[in-house]
Formats: sequence, structure tokens, C-alpha cells
Amino acid sequence: MKKLAALLATPLLCSYAFAQSIRYDVSFPNIVHHEARIALSVTDAPQKELLFRMSRSSPGRYATHEYGKNIYDVAAFDKSGKPVPVQRVDGDVYKIAAPNGFVRVEYTLYANHPDGTYAGIDASSVHFNMPATFMWVKELEKAPITVAFNLPKPNSWTIATQLKATGEANVFTAPDLQYFMDSPTKIGQLTIKEWTVPNADSKPSQFRLALEARGSDSLATAFAGKIKRITEEARMVFGEFPVFDNGNYTFLASINPYVKGDGMEHRNSTMITLPVAFDGSDNLLGVFSHEFFHTWNVERIRPKTLEPFNFEKSNMSFELWFAEGFTQYYGDLLLERAGFDSLEEYCRTLTSLVNTKENTAGAKRISPVQASSNAVFVDAGVAIDKTNYPNIYTSYYPYGASVALALDLQLRGKGLNLDDFMKAVWAKHGKPEIAYNVADLESVLAAYTKDKAFAQQFFAKYINGHESLDYAPLLARAGLLLKKQFEGQAWIGDVRYKEGAGLTITANTIIGSPLYKAGLDIDDEILKVDGRLVSKNDELTSILKTHKPGDQVAVEYKHRDEQKSAMLELAENPRLQVVTFEEAGQTVSADMQAFRKAWLGSKWK
Repeated sequence: MKKLAALLATPLLCSYAFAQSIRYDVSFPNIVHHEARIALSVTDAPQKELLFRMSRSSPGRYATHEYGKNIYDVAAFDKSGKPVPVQRVDGDVYKIAAPNGFVRVEYTLYANHPDGTYAGIDASSVHFNMPATFMWVKELEKAPITVAFNLPKPNSWTIATQLKATGEANVFTAPDLQYFMDSPTKIGQLTIKEWTVPNADSKPSQFRLALEARGSDSLATAFAGKIKRITEEARMVFGEFPVFDNGNYTFLASINPYVKGDGMEHRNSTMITLPVAFDGSDNLLGVFSHEFFHTWNVERIRPKTLEPFNFEKSNMSFELWFAEGFTQYYGDLLLERAGFDSLEEYCRTLTSLVNTKENTAGAKRISPVQASSNAVFVDAGVAIDKTNYPNIYTSYYPYGASVALALDLQLRGKGLNLDDFMKAVWAKHGKPEIAYNVADLESVLAAYTKDKAFAQQFFAKYINGHESLDYAPLLARAGLLLKKQFEGQAWIGDVRYKEGAGLTITANTIIGSPLYKAGLDIDDEILKVDGRLVSKNDELTSILKTHKPGDQVAVEYKHRDEQKSAMLELAENPRLQVVTFEEAGQTVSADMQAFRKAWLGSKWK
């Protein structure tokens, strides 16, 4: 009887759940001053009172951003247009009655920061990141949503978004709040380029580029061709494209001096903003490669800690070393495989990754898992007080990428590879959309390698731990040499200075460096080194060139108003560099050439 009652109740529950609907009407009466007027209409709400709020976080960002600061003139009306009282119960939360299940809430949005995290409104174009734009109803997160963009007239603007189109060019829909908030929208003079790439089942996958940039149509066509090449290489990693919800994937790209630099992944689109003049060059492609890889890794291969995304607070995750870091690794690797980076250029990327793991204080102190959990503070989070991040934190982007590099090379030494591991993760967690945690990834690695001990050891040492990695023999298999970049050169620390009467240290000195050991820190002003006055970077460099590692030299400096002295024991610059065997004058064997081709060669067929 209980089962029968549940079955009979299901249709009633479904009809109750979807009876409510949300509609947004967006207009631009004061667009020249970066304002929009937004009306949110709720229909058939069962509650007598509703809580309306602005988001505090946004998909693809993990820190809080306080979007409620940019809305004002909040008012509410019943179905007849009669005003309804608005009670502000928190900085970004409003309690409003819904007489007879209906209420229309209106507010003004100010938006003048167009990037992947915020919003921008201008007479030239409109740029909406949804959490930065739209108030929502706490009790109705599952209600279907309609949005109408009522554009200024006359104009010839195009609306580009991953939202579902309707029979009206300016009206779109979303099945619920989660999808709506994950659907950035670009409006303006957009150049649209479309293409298809065959999927594993030979059916074409649809792509489009919605480009806001100055440049010829032929330049945009050529640039779209480059992005297509990236999509082809990315598909080869996982073996197939995902099924895009509304039939296509959209690259929303603003490449012009009037936006802020950002790139943000979404389920069926990405929002890319590059504050440079558009020239169609290859050096614009990095963010496209990274964000498109997220179509699999983070949008469908989804950490449990981000499901569902919480718009009311920061979203802490232990898996960003994989979701963002492995994506960082592949974003660069795909550019090399697609022919946009030379081997020499890719060696510079490898140099950066190896130094991240071996020569940053954070990577020597915390694990990738711990670095991931700090995203709530560092992922474009805003604070005005100083921190000790240079000594306690390394970004999970390059940190995760450096671990991905090591795992890829270790697997290839076993006759395996990271591409096939990613396919295994896709099959286990991405395609069926079963969220994962760190232990799940270790299990997939154990199953893929058929070596549980290897998986346990790798995760214990390099994912949950922070042990050093020996990259030299791993890279040598590909005919790449890891060497000291500044062997034998005296060094006091990687520090930036402000030139003046002396050299003022502008950032935290790093644990283990000569400056740190001597007691100097941020804001201290170096006056003399080895008895010689220093007021310029070149003067300090000249002094260090006359010494060798192990030498002790006197330093005079000012701390606040107190003049101090100390002894510096010079060290050797620890920075490492990856170069080809060819550049180093060494022979590349046939086995090395084969290894290099299997790792770095194009996979697209």
C-alpha cells in the first residue's frame, strides 16, 4: 500500500512542483549609464511570502563576490499593479508577499565590469554573467524560467547564449535555476561562425563562435578554424564529445580593450574576455583550449563538493587540483598537439610546471588537496589585508598541472598514458554524470593501471601529500633535459623591488631564501649590499655577479624608521629549466623520438 500510495502521489507532486514559473523581463532605459531595469514575475507560487535574493557566488568561481551590492530601487507589485511591501532582511535578501501566488519584483542593476565573473552594460554591448545579474527566489529553485531581453531600438544586435531558444528571437528558457545561472549571455554586434566536428558515432557535433571584436570577417573565419582544431584535439583525449543539451556548444568571446581578462567554463558554453585588440593570433588560444576542456572536466566530470552549486556562499572543493589543474595541463598540451606551440615553446610551459612543483614554497608545504580547499579565499576573492600566501599557498592550477605532467610521464613509462586515464574517469563519472571525490579518482587510477599499489602510492605522495618529484628521468624519456637555469649564480631570493633611495621589497620574502633567513621582509628598504649603495635593480645584480653561492655579504636596510644590518649567505639560484636534447647538444634516440611523438604528437584523425 505504501508503494501504491507513492506511485499515485507522484503525478500530483510533479504537477505541483512545475506549476510555478519564473519570468524575467530585461530592459535598458538608462543603458548609457550602465543600468538595466529587471522585472522578475512569479506565477502560481504556493507560499504566501517569498524570499528573493542575489547570489554571492558564481559557477566556475569558488570565492564569494557579493553581487547584491549592485542592485537598487527594489520594488514589488501584485497582479493588478498595486505596490507590495518589500522587507529587506539581509544585505542581499528581500522578503516579499505573493498575493494569490503572484508577485512582480523590479530592480535596477548597475553593471560595468564585463568579464566571466561579473556583468557589463554599455551602449556598445551587454554582457551578463547570470549570478551577477538576476535576483532569484529561494523556494522556487526548481521552477522553469523564461527570460526576455527587450533591446534598445533601433539596433542590429545578436543575442548569444546556451539558454534554449524559443520562437521569439529575444526570449529564452531554462529548466531550472541551476541551468539558468550557468548560462552567460552576450548581446551586441557579434560575428557568428559555426562549424561541425564528427563525434565518435559519426554524428556531427555543432559548435559556434559568437565573437565581439573589431576585425575582418575573414580574420574571424580563420580564428574560428583554429578553435575548431582545438575542439578536434580535445575530443581525442576523451574519445567523444559530450551530448550538448540544446544541440550545440557556444564560445562567447569578447576580444577588445573594453572588457576585463577572464575565462569561465559553463556546461554548453564558455565566456571568454580578453582585453586586447583582436588580431586572430595563436597567442589568444590558450584560454579557449582550457575552457573547452572543462566541457568534460568539471562540467560533467563533477566533484561532489560542487554538487549542487551553492549560490549563497563560497564553494569549497578538495578536487580543484584535478578539475582545474589537470585542465590546465591539457589546455597547454592541446595547443602543442594542434601545432599552435612549437616544442621549444612547450618546453617553456614544462619549465614553469616543474618550478611550480619543486621551487614554490606552497608546493613544499601543502598538498594539492589542501591547495584546492584554499580556493574560497584566492579565486578572485577580494580582501584588502596582506596575507602570507607566497609562503603557504601554491595555486591549484599550475600545481595540479605539474602533478598531471608527472603522472602522464610515469604512466607512459608503463606503456599507459594520461589520455586513457581521463577516458576511464569520463566513462566512470563523466558520461553517467556521477559526481566524484578524491578517493574515487584513486580508484579509477588503480583500475586503469591494474596496479592498486601504484595508485595508492601516487595519491599518498603527490595528491594527499606534497613530496618532491624527480622530473629529470621522466622528461629524459622524451629527449628533454632538466637542468639548473642559473647554475653557479649567487642569489638572495626571487623578490621584486621598488626603486628609490634604496630598494624596497614589495612582496613577502620566501622561506628558505637568503633574504628570509637574514630577517628581511616586505616593505623593508635595502640601502647597501656588500658595503655598496643600491637604489636600482641593476646595481644589486652587478654586486651579486661578483660573488658565488656560499659567500657571506653584509646588508644594511631600513625597517620602518629603524636602520638595521644583517649578514646574507648567498645561495645558488634554484630555478630549473627544460630544454630539448637537441638544444643541449645531446643525441635523441629513436625510442625518445617515439616517446615524444606518442606524448606530444597530434591525436586527431
